[in-house]
Amino acid sequence: MTAAARFHALHAGPAVLVLPNAWDAASAALMEDAGAQAVATSSAAVAWARGYADGDAVPVDQVVDTVAAIARVVSVPVTADIEGGYTDDPATLAETIRAVVGAGAVGINLEDGRRDPDLHARKIQAARAAAEGAGVDLFINARTDVYLAGLAEGEAAKGETLRRAALYRDAGASGIFVPWPIEADLLAELAAGIALPLNAMGRPGMPTAARLGELGVRRLSSATGPFRAAYGAMLRATATFLSDGDTTGYATAAEGLPNLNARFG
Repeated sequence: MTAAARFHALHAGPAVLVLPNAWDAASAALMEDAGAQAVATSSAAVAWARGYADGDAVPVDQVVDTVAAIARVVSVPVTADIEGGYTDDPATLAETIRAVVGAGAVGINLEDGRRDPDLHARKIQAARAAAEGAGVDLFINARTDVYLAGLAEGEAAKGETLRRAALYRDAGASGIFVPWPIEADLLAELAAGIALPLNAMGRPGMPTAARLGELGVRRLSSATGPFRAAYGAMLRATATFLSDGDTTGYATAAEGLPNLNARFG
């Protein structure tokens, strides 16, 4: 079975695919070693690690380089968050898709943000055609930001999310990512109304993975959580070190970390 086929199969349920989001080779390797069945990138974390703000600002070649570095050190499927594709031109997007697939990704996240949904559907079509041309059954996780961007509220938000999900499905999406909702009833309604695997974004208050599976959700992403946890611990330990030279904070935060020379050797 190809990596792409394995990744598609992980969305079949009934269990939820719990998907951690990495930002470089080391974070991805540790996630695989912790038991991850697949590894995703976080667009924001990749951008921050490269010194850019989230929001289509990081150069595409640096995103591709990150994907290639991750794919080199893990054996599980890799999916890349490519924000809005870093372009609204379908031909340019196709070039990016070929580069990301060539780097080893078998899945992508592609978000609509505040863009016209019809434009996003055309971009999904372009991504699908480019991946097929490269011989990869790419898992296109079409993200819709109706809730995240506050484009509508209440029943209107649900209705618009379902409308966009159907539009993106018809354009060739493999799954639908609806970040922000954590309410069990709403997640169940979205899962029932979307004819593709539903991806939710982990944040405080989210039901457990087991409960999400019961609700019909098929994928749970960690988003920027791992990056924030790692860098938050580093920042606190560094503040202590700069204050009085005490490295205990570093040692405490690093407990359980394996020998990375051995891991990458």
